Amino acid sequence: MSMREAKILSCFVDESGDFGKYDSNCPYYMVSVVLHDQSDSIKKQLDGLEAYLSNMGFSHHALHAGPLVRRESDYEQMDMEDRKKLFNLLFNFMRKLPIKYFCVKVKKSECKDADELDAKLTKVIKNEVLKEERYWESFDKIIIYYDNGQKALKRVLNITFNSLFSEVEVRKVQPTDYRLFQVADLLCTLELTNAKIKNGHFSNTEKMFFHSPRDFRKEYWRKVERIHI
Repeated sequence: MSMREAKILSCFVDESGDFGKYDSNCPYYMVSVVLHDQSDSIKKQLDGLEAYLSNMGFSHHALHAGPLVRRESDYEQMDMEDRKKLFNLLFNFMRKLPIKYFCVKVKKSECKDADELDAKLTKVIKNEVLKEERYWESFDKIIIYYDNGQKALKRVLNITFNSLFSEVEVRKVQPTDYRLFQVADLLCTLELTNAKIKNGHFSNTEKMFFHSPRDFRKEYWRKVERIHI
């Protein structure tokens, strides 16, 4: 009798915000986690995305959703049409994938210092995982992919997941190497935009890119909700 192949869950993690002092322009610390069962191939979807990006001159380029919206960094010289084309390429790629995700938010105004933010973040991530405990426990191993952008978050991830599961590995990644990491970045941007709409802070830049809260919810948010674990 052949041995069963190990079932592995990949978790791609990205964050929005930092562990610094509260800033009204950045009220949340937010973490998005994209979940992918490694037994579900995404080669077809990847090949399709890479072909489109190559034709646009963006092969081997890490797409960053926030700068695409704000016309920053690599996208400063791009017009709205081309930026939206790149944004929607990544978004439609995400929709075709066999993935789930969750996102946690901590209000920094409720944390007196970085230690309290650390504790709250650990608690909300743990609670989110335990909501679907049977799903997580169906895997033999969990691999966390993070770019180590913030050491405090890396520590939280290590502590939280190793306290819950026996087989956990945390790997440092380069954003250019994993499209699913870029999807986690995209989901952070969409979650943040939705939170800003709820709080009445939809910016002029976001209005230019997404048009209106109603359009944002119709074109993006309703589709995102379908893959939330």
